[in-house]
Amino acid sequence: MCDIDVITCGELLIDFVALDAGVKLAEARTFERAAGGAPANVAVGLARFGRSSGFLGQVGDDDFGRFLAETLSAQGVNTDGLRFTTEARTALAFVSLRANGERDFMFYRHPSGDMLWQATQRDLAIAATCRIFHFGSISLITEPSRSSTLAAIDAARRAGALISYDPNLRLPLWPSESTARDRILEGLTQANIVKLSREELEFLTGERDDPLSGAARIWHDAASLLVVTDGAAGCSWFTRDATGHLPGFSVTPRDTTGAGDAFVAGLLSGLLDNDLRLEPVSLTQSLRRANAAGALTVTRRGAIPGLPTRDELDQFLAAHDGEYSQ
Repeated sequence: MCDIDVITCGELLIDFVALDAGVKLAEARTFERAAGGAPANVAVGLARFGRSSGFLGQVGDDDFGRFLAETLSAQGVNTDGLRFTTEARTALAFVSLRANGERDFMFYRHPSGDMLWQATQRDLAIAATCRIFHFGSISLITEPSRSSTLAAIDAARRAGALISYDPNLRLPLWPSESTARDRILEGLTQANIVKLSREELEFLTGERDDPLSGAARIWHDAASLLVVTDGAAGCSWFTRDATGHLPGFSVTPRDTTGAGDAFVAGLLSGLLDNDLRLEPVSLTQSLRRANAAGALTVTRRGAIPGLPTRDELDQFLAAHDGEYSQ
């Protein structure tokens, strides 16, 4: 039985976001605490867009872990699948935005609670209660979280859920580029819906200039939708029967942290609003919402704090109605 629209699985952590603009991490003087972790960001985004969501994973049994649990609950995310461990602390990430617009990351996971997540039968039962199961690649880096993630994916698929995947490449967390590429591709073969950035597509396929060619290289029989995002330039999409491109929205960015996660939340909520239809008209509506969600998020600081509500998203879309169509 599908009790929850979307369950997300993976890392939940604390982002310390530099308040100094245009600096490297070593140059930042002050930081602001924010709840983060790509799958958790997606879960919150979906809840803010009016969809039921749940989170599956583990944090440290510490003050930061409790703060994260309280944050998810306060945002309307089901936390029945969130567990605590005394074997490791909650993960931390320090983030700054350089002058060139690129983000500087430093992670504290040696190990962290999410890396030690071991799925129980109760966790697998929770995974089997959703219409869409969403995951990323960070939980595929080490054991036991890798095997637990794959087991949860299998449980969700067996129950009839669509599988959604956003690799969210963070190379400093991987032992090597080759391992990252192999494991990310392994995750991709599990998914029906895949969101990649242009940089991630290039990393996986070597294709720099032609998203269609790159998408063809990683397409597989179980895939239904592949979306390649390109920042303010918008996104390209690929299904079994059609392809297309949708321009982005022009905004003044403040912090790009969480923009891709907001895009995923906007996409999945849009797909659910359209009964998971993937013909071009419905898909364009869903992707327009996704582009808008990403655009709104970059105008604010922090991942979860920056995610818009459904009303804000609707108002933004109404203000830009007719700006483009497909």
